[in-house]
Amino acid sequence: MNKKMSLLNILLLILSVYLLITFVLYFFQRNLLYYPSVDNYSVEKLNFSIEKVKIKTKDNIELSSWYYAKDSENYKTILFLHGNAGTLENRIYKINHFKNMNVNFLIIAWRGFSGNKGKPTEKGLYDDAEASVKWLKDKGIKEENIIIYGESLGTGIATEIAQNKNFAGVILETPFTSMVDVGKSKYPYFPVNFLLKDKYKSDKKIKNIKSPILIMHGEVDSIVPFWMGKKMYELANEPKYSYFSKHDDHMMEYNENLVEALRKFIYSLN
Repeated sequence: MNKKMSLLNILLLILSVYLLITFVLYFFQRNLLYYPSVDNYSVEKLNFSIEKVKIKTKDNIELSSWYYAKDSENYKTILFLHGNAGTLENRIYKINHFKNMNVNFLIIAWRGFSGNKGKPTEKGLYDDAEASVKWLKDKGIKEENIIIYGESLGTGIATEIAQNKNFAGVILETPFTSMVDVGKSKYPYFPVNFLLKDKYKSDKKIKNIKSPILIMHGEVDSIVPFWMGKKMYELANEPKYSYFSKHDDHMMEYNENLVEALRKFIYSLN
């Protein structure tokens, strides 16, 4: 009898701990997904001048953004959608390379990031990206001259807004199939699909992208498994291109090979 009670107590304790962790995961999930205050990325100095602008969303949140117009009439314009952590400054080591390409760019900071008001959610970030596209169009830049560039989490937003549009091209750096798949890889013993609020189902949307697409992913990615990037490439429509690096982790190195892959893709769109 005592052994049965002891076993029952152990099972009840395990169940209680499991339910407590499930409770924490559900109510604090966005703290586990969005990291606006993280600042452990590479930081360099800008080697050219940018214009600091504010982009207003439909719910009246102003997004701190950087705009660089080399030649908006003759060159394509990149809309850069960054990942789930850090600031605009943390992407300088990437956008410094854009200066040497025949391209303009707009990089935005999400709501709740880089001092912006609001809190990040899936719908909120979609609204931020849509407002940024509208801002570019209001400056006279046509949809067919915009390249949507998503980095990590930003690939989920890029995939959403690029559906059934006529953008010049789409670039996905370290994309995931869905946030549900990422969650399952991190928390395999929890009902992620039921718990998750922000699902970012990119694998269900990529077939709706008709623009040329470049997918980049490192084979030793420790955050988003490489198979997800490969799967997204397999699901993508033609024309499609890939840059798969054997040695890159999640934050891909902006070396000569990657920059050349970007340059070739961008120039192919002209």
